[in-house]
Amino acid sequence: MAAVVKSERTAARSAPLSETTVLGWLRKNLFSSWINALLTIVSIYIIYAAVKGFYVWGVADAVWVAKDRRECFDISIDGACWAGVIQWMNNFIYGRYPRGELWRVNLGALMLVLWMAPLWVPRVKDKILIGMSTVFLYPFLAGYFFAGGEKGIFMQVMVTLGIVFLVGNTLNVIIGVSSGRGLREVMIQKLGKQDASDESQRNTILAIFVGALVVVFVLQMWWTFEAVSWTKWGGMFLTLVISGIGIAAALPLGIFLALGRRSKLPVIRVLCTAFIEIFRSVPLITVLFMATTMFPLFMPEGVPLNKLTQVIIAVCLFSGCYMAETVRAGLQAIPNGQYEAAHTIGLGYWGTMGLIVMPQALKHMIPNIVGSFIGLLKDTTLVSIIGLFDVLGMLRSVSQDIPWRGLHKEPLLFGAMLFFIVCFAMSKYSRHLEVKLSAGDNR
Repeated sequence: MAAVVKSERTAARSAPLSETTVLGWLRKNLFSSWINALLTIVSIYIIYAAVKGFYVWGVADAVWVAKDRRECFDISIDGACWAGVIQWMNNFIYGRYPRGELWRVNLGALMLVLWMAPLWVPRVKDKILIGMSTVFLYPFLAGYFFAGGEKGIFMQVMVTLGIVFLVGNTLNVIIGVSSGRGLREVMIQKLGKQDASDESQRNTILAIFVGALVVVFVLQMWWTFEAVSWTKWGGMFLTLVISGIGIAAALPLGIFLALGRRSKLPVIRVLCTAFIEIFRSVPLITVLFMATTMFPLFMPEGVPLNKLTQVIIAVCLFSGCYMAETVRAGLQAIPNGQYEAAHTIGLGYWGTMGLIVMPQALKHMIPNIVGSFIGLLKDTTLVSIIGLFDVLGMLRSVSQDIPWRGLHKEPLLFGAMLFFIVCFAMSKYSRHLEVKLSAGDNR
């Protein structure tokens, strides 16, 4: 019976709407009474007037090619001057990063896409390892590409690990898409170790991994990139760097603080609670000002922190504290029967949290988690107040450029559209994840 009803609903949704159905829908939803009809007509007029006005100002009468704002006025005094936005496009995206080195930023973005691509490919295996390597290794590899300069021994090791994992992830994607198997399985088969013991197979993979590390470490010792000061970073590039690191650090830090706040040990519970409440009780701009003022006082002598590092640390701590409350709410939504069932089958605390409770809690927290990420992305524009030229800082700088002095509306409107595209994409992907992970609840 349920299958028949479901098939009828599917057929009704897939059938084309007739004219009678459309008229009925309009009458029911928009013209059901004279008040609703009046509100509908007024709303349609307001939308028409707004769209028409924007089209005339932003498209029909707009100026797309000009050498300065005065020439825009000479061509069209009532239209938008998009020529300034077009000429400043590189500044909006890259800030004052040296133009001859922009390939490093583009390559860093490409590496991130290659690194995270396996997470969206169904046939690829070892996705947990891929995600962890993205969080813990990509920032070091991309950070050296962006900053350049001499590499210390620590940075050489991290760059080596990053390159090896990036190559391994890429090969894993190719093998997974083509055959549905994992890189480890293919390597074992090629080496003829299918019938060997698990320990022998593990030692073989470990030997190959160590050999790859040695080769890459030797090769990367001989190349360096030109140093680019953090003061040259800016635009959307800087916004994504700060918010990306903050987003990557927020969830693990939030989980750690939430578990600490729910701990039965009084010292851990009080410390985590105090840490969370202190950061949640003040606005982000206050945290940024305190970070740039106080962090250097806590560092050992001879270990300087530039302003960008201070801001990133402050954003990570701030976002982690807000994420902790989101995680705690998700943990409280899990019934006690789940904990008791886990203990019944012999799981300890960490096994219960990692295998039973946390996966269920994270599934329920997806909307709030993504909402926090979107808020963090928008809040990073506050760094322009303390002297960093993120995308908002560059949008405001257009009006100070002599050829484009006084150009305010067009750059800010372009920035609003840029943020809308990024935030809307994050929101739609979170909705996709929510539907995908809750598929079992709809049966």
